[in-house]
Amino acid sequence: MARTQGSHSDITGPRIRKAALALFARHGYAAVSMRQIAAEVGVQAGALYNYTPDKQSLLYRLMSDHMQDLLTAYGELDPAGDAIEALRRFVGFHIRFHLQRPDEVFIAYMELRNLTPENFAEIEALRRSYEDSLETILQDGQRAGQFDIADTKIATLAVIAMLNGVMTWYRAGGRLSLDEVERIYWDMVRRSVSARGE
Repeated sequence: MARTQGSHSDITGPRIRKAALALFARHGYAAVSMRQIAAEVGVQAGALYNYTPDKQSLLYRLMSDHMQDLLTAYGELDPAGDAIEALRRFVGFHIRFHLQRPDEVFIAYMELRNLTPENFAEIEALRRSYEDSLETILQDGQRAGQFDIADTKIATLAVIAMLNGVMTWYRAGGRLSLDEVERIYWDMVRRSVSARGE
């Protein structure tokens, strides 16, 4: 099939993913058609299939790219001296990374149910890898006597849920600066896991 005039794979492919991201975040995956995505990009609907097999592949690619970017960026953080410092860095990283990607975060959590079982398993494995990074910090702090946690898995999920809350209400230029928000959340997280005397 001939490519649409003026279309280039290194330009049109990212434009399709950007359009799909915005439309999925605004209307929900189930409500968006390939025709709508094509109209947003400015190509014929049939042209989309030069770049993606179907809508499910688009959703999977968006989620996979987001999780790979997250894991890569987190892996580039400098090693911390102890569990408390590692947890502080995790809190700051999670808030700042996700605030820059509100559509990706929304889709990553709200559209999991729309993945095929195979795609779900792959995205869930990536998510678990990120969660495991935090649980390892909590386990290290527990062993060092710095943290007092009844169940590190539940604590991991609770901390991430707390941090994700920032994405729903924070607005640049609001009452609190991002630095202040980060400090407040770090204090809440630290208090929720710290052993007495820490």
